[in-house]
Amino acid sequence: MNNQLKSFFVAATRQNDGKTMTSLGLFNAICKRFKSVAYMKPVGQQYLVVDDKKVDKDAVLFQHVYDLKDDFSHMSPIAVPKGFTQNYIDQPDNEKARKVLQDSHAQLIKDKDFLVVEGTGHAGVGSVFDLSNAAVAKLLRLKVILVSLGGIGRSIDELMLNKAVFDLHGVEVLGVIINKIQQDKYEKISSYVRKGLKRQDIDVLGCIPFVPMLTNPTIETIFEKLDGDVLSSKVGFNNRVEKCLIGDMVPHDALSQLEPNTLFIVPANREGLVMAALCGNLLDSEVVYYVSGIVFTCGKVLHERILELVKRTHIPMLLVEEDSFTVANKITHMLVKLRSNEPDKITTVQNLVEEYVDVDGICERL
Repeated sequence: MNNQLKSFFVAATRQNDGKTMTSLGLFNAICKRFKSVAYMKPVGQQYLVVDDKKVDKDAVLFQHVYDLKDDFSHMSPIAVPKGFTQNYIDQPDNEKARKVLQDSHAQLIKDKDFLVVEGTGHAGVGSVFDLSNAAVAKLLRLKVILVSLGGIGRSIDELMLNKAVFDLHGVEVLGVIINKIQQDKYEKISSYVRKGLKRQDIDVLGCIPFVPMLTNPTIETIFEKLDGDVLSSKVGFNNRVEKCLIGDMVPHDALSQLEPNTLFIVPANREGLVMAALCGNLLDSEVVYYVSGIVFTCGKVLHERILELVKRTHIPMLLVEEDSFTVANKITHMLVKLRSNEPDKITTVQNLVEEYVDVDGICERL
């Protein structure tokens, strides 16, 4: 390993704690402090196919956001396809996988000052094929930063459980970052978490408050999840959704309930409600859009003339077979991931990490 190289491994206490968000912000902060920075996702579970190669989604995200020039084969050396674990159990070959990771790591750190390595989920993820986060961190000789959701008892318990796995592998936990702390509880939680972890001799490297807009999906994200028939152009696909409204009221009430960035979920035969939604968009010029998009449910097709009118407003439209409540339930339980085409979210994440995480302290400890 390059003796001048600094590096760390970002893991989480569980899935969806904001590990990628934190890593994205840390990468930006590191780029301000070091000239040449690389990113690596050693083992990925969700991938895209890029030039006939399976590449982890997070590696693609980082490449797009930061215009990275390193080869995807090194940034994302192992992507786990369906059936991989069963095949590995039948024919385990850990040495081959270890060599792939070591070779990719060696290529990435050439002429680099810093390497940010992002794991997959909690410390034990990947154990089934002998490449847990803890095992990979040990293999690449990296210190670990653990990310956990904002809370007191549960966060500390989960952090200690994950630290025990890294301890078992002889991997040093550099410290922890507490993420998504509710604003009204920020002072209380950050204070008690620091006190509680100090008793366990664990450093808190940062406490990041929860910002609601980061969890708001775009129309594009929702339409992809619902997988219906798009009835409009892609204009407005980046519209943010802050509220879902089911069209089960009279048009007069709909006007009072439609707010900026609302997704309207309604059967197409409720023409009066659809027209009410259009009024919100057309009458208030100071609001970008009352309605971010419309999902027509129950497979009902909008009247041709009204459809043409909606198209003039550039409101994105989707047609699905499910009823309105099923659609709303799907959206409520939808997991929102950060995307490269959401610059406002990316900038927010970068600013949060710069403000609330002791990046200089992290660099000094490496």
